[in-house]
Amino acid sequence: MNAPDLRIVIGTAGSGKSTIAQRLARQHGAAYLDKDAMSARFVEAALLSAGYDPGDRESNPFYRDSILPLEYDSLLDVAGANLRLGCPVVVDAPFSPYLSDPTFITTATERFDWPPVDVEVVRVRVSPRTLQNRLRKRGLKRDQVKLAHWDEYWAVHGRVLCAWTGVRLSELSNDAEEPEDAEDVATASDVPAPPVDLEHGVRDTDTGAR
Repeated sequence: MNAPDLRIVIGTAGSGKSTIAQRLARQHGAAYLDKDAMSARFVEAALLSAGYDPGDRESNPFYRDSILPLEYDSLLDVAGANLRLGCPVVVDAPFSPYLSDPTFITTATERFDWPPVDVEVVRVRVSPRTLQNRLRKRGLKRDQVKLAHWDEYWAVHGRVLCAWTGVRLSELSNDAEEPEDAEDVATASDVPAPPVDLEHGVRDTDTGAR
């Protein structure tokens, strides 16, 4: 049996990463794992029970220290269960708190008993203006805190680079208006190999041996 593929689609909320991740999952017949779909209800219930605003996450130390790690542990554990079955997996989550840790993926491989796996990380980028417009347009309660503290949010989440080793990294600029049909969205897998202008296209780099 060939090693299954794991594609991790990262980007800020509103970048369009979910549309792109769903396209990739269809294209490759992969299990699609969305962090919010898996845990949002439990996260909101936990925040409410602890006396916090369920929409205030990034600025809430209780969420960051006690809940967020469990969200990602669950996500990566379920990814491992699918990979051990030989199923390709597409993971849809920002991973912002962990992007600066070079050993994050190699550590996850050991912690969650992943089989030998080819890992591609697709980073979806948008400009701050585009992102603000999208967050206002979709009108989700959890985005209100981001918009109210925009400069702080963008400084922490909008400029984080992925330092993970042992993965292939692609970058996709997604400032165009999002189409209603995800099939119309170009992805890193649709774009020829580099060299490509990072401000307008995709870079594909190998950040370490797999």
